[in-house]
Amino acid sequence: MKRYDLIVVGAGPAGLSAAVEAAKYGLKVVVFDENANPGGQLFKQVHKFFGSKEHKAKIRGFRIGSQLLEEANNLGVEVVLNATVAGLFQDKEITVRIKDSIQHYKGDAILVATGAAENMVPFKGWTLPGVIGAGAAQTMMNLHGVVPGQKILMLGSGNVGLVVSYQLLQAGCEVVALVDAAPKIGGYGVHAAKLARTGVPFYLSHTIIKAEGTDCVTGVTIAEVDKTWKTIPGTAKSLAVDTICLAVGLSPMAQLLKMAGCIMEDNPKKGGQVPVCNAYGETSLRGVFVAGDVSGVEEASSAMIEGRIAGIAAAEYLGYIDKAVLTEVAEALESALSSLRQGMFAVENRGKNIEKTDEGYVVSQHLLKKGYFQDAEVEKYPGVTRQPGVHAVIECSQNIPCNPCQDACPRHCIKIGDKITSLPVVDETANCSGCGMCVAACSGQAIFLVNEGYEAGYASITIPYEFLPLPGEGDRGWALDRGGSKVCAAEVVKVQTAPVFDHTSLLTIKVPVAMAMKARFFKEDNCHA
Repeated sequence: MKRYDLIVVGAGPAGLSAAVEAAKYGLKVVVFDENANPGGQLFKQVHKFFGSKEHKAKIRGFRIGSQLLEEANNLGVEVVLNATVAGLFQDKEITVRIKDSIQHYKGDAILVATGAAENMVPFKGWTLPGVIGAGAAQTMMNLHGVVPGQKILMLGSGNVGLVVSYQLLQAGCEVVALVDAAPKIGGYGVHAAKLARTGVPFYLSHTIIKAEGTDCVTGVTIAEVDKTWKTIPGTAKSLAVDTICLAVGLSPMAQLLKMAGCIMEDNPKKGGQVPVCNAYGETSLRGVFVAGDVSGVEEASSAMIEGRIAGIAAAEYLGYIDKAVLTEVAEALESALSSLRQGMFAVENRGKNIEKTDEGYVVSQHLLKKGYFQDAEVEKYPGVTRQPGVHAVIECSQNIPCNPCQDACPRHCIKIGDKITSLPVVDETANCSGCGMCVAACSGQAIFLVNEGYEAGYASITIPYEFLPLPGEGDRGWALDRGGSKVCAAEVVKVQTAPVFDHTSLLTIKVPVAMAMKARFFKEDNCHA
């Protein structure tokens, strides 16, 4: 039986972060993962992360995964793939299936970071080929380069549903509709807005009645639901789709911990049944730690910090560092973790009807129900101003943990302050250079550069653009408003790409000056986006 100081189960963001942190203090660490590639969800995540520099904000998930793997390799962490951990026992022994054999390993400490599994929703026809989880669709696209279908319906308006819908568009698919039984969008408004301006319709207070088709999905029937979640007669409508993606939540994969005898609790706000653990991630079994979604479903940024805390705690448990070092390092990490857990989307706020931001601004109900602002309300927020010359317009109206725009602006035109969930404010006394760094840095693609004095009768709008092929200078097409409707003809006058933008191109379009605060997307006549 092979022995290690620390055995980590799961090579995702939490597990790798824990392994790296523990190895820094000299622990001999092994990581087991049932997949053929390490990194967990990170290598499927091609979008930019939220948070701050400390949380790897504005860096795409797959790049973060590569960084963690490099750190692990440099520190001598052993990563064993295609290895399914089938058993975890109280004496910190595990059984692992590798190929066709069962092998036994002993750890002085164990850290479980098995993540979470996608939930499914049964409806008539839900077993037909073409009904898949949103995570499976993301795997097909971003890891294997295969589109799951051509005409997609997404069920679920949380961040997973919103992000994967956008990535489906980037892959060339048509997202026919985004459906959710809830009366309001569950994910970040900025994620919803970047979908809405491409023309994706939202059907809130709707559910799937049945998937149509005999051998595979050929369509779907949806209907409106009332406040008791019952379908309303006469509201059924059929949509032609070949794929139905389900993004209806995640459940912690805590089976190993339950097997080992850890004290468990049912906590709906954490996603279901989770182990009871202390601030360092240690369970009721001494020396058995947890980190990431297995202890409560959150974003990958939180999982990485939890992993680091648990990795340091394992080092202290085994005597590699003393309690004072653990306390000092963990306090700084817990402060960073706490900042990610603030704002409207904090765990304690799940299910609450929040009507105003921390600053007292009224939350847009149109954004929550349709995915975009109405023209009359957008200028109420502190990131939206009218100034002569080129200036930033920040259509960010929710208290979410994110501040890359503040750091990106070389002239300090954008202020957020020390509280990472504060709404961004445009400083009207600062002089915008029009460099576009804020546009490229915004993880929510919610910043635009507007110049209403571009030329006589025309304004220019610089928008973030992440679709291929890129339009070229001189190309003509249509400007779409926040709801995805054509509002005027538009001409591309500038296209900017640079390594520092990290694959977010800056597209500057010319539109009639009256459309400066309406036009938010560009579509060529032959464009699929």
